[in-house]
Amino acid sequence: MEHLWSPWRLAYVTGTGTASGCVFCEAQSGEQTSLIVFRGASCFIILNKFPYNNGHLMIVPNRHVASLVAATEQERCELIDLARLAELALGEAYAPHGLNMGINLGKPAGAGVLDHVHLHVVPRWNGDTNYMTVVGDTRVLPEDLERTAERLRPIFERLAAS
Repeated sequence: MEHLWSPWRLAYVTGTGTASGCVFCEAQSGEQTSLIVFRGASCFIILNKFPYNNGHLMIVPNRHVASLVAATEQERCELIDLARLAELALGEAYAPHGLNMGINLGKPAGAGVLDHVHLHVVPRWNGDTNYMTVVGDTRVLPEDLERTAERLRPIFERLAAS
């Protein structure tokens, strides 16, 4: 029998890796800054620490804001502008067949972070759901987060400058 190791998921599965405060506010100045791949004027793009697929990004307002209703016009506009930038960067870095983009507001809607709105951008490929996901309820990701960040940062910088 072969084993697939994903020790980074243990904190997620056991709930021991959860921050005491807002994960996004803490990520801007704490140890998770290495997951940030791009900073805009009012929002930033960060890798999901527990991704569904390689390249799973989240676009987050810098300000702790719970909903689009509470966000400023600048934050809402930059959220969409950065979604476009993420689409371009992920297309160049990974050539996905499609993307899922979504915002989950409230626990019944699937929000894992309830009080800091964020937009998920998940690259998708034909057949990316396989037996491991269906039978084992496990996702196999071939690239670690550090490598994903190294791959995406220069692309975001170049695209933002053009």
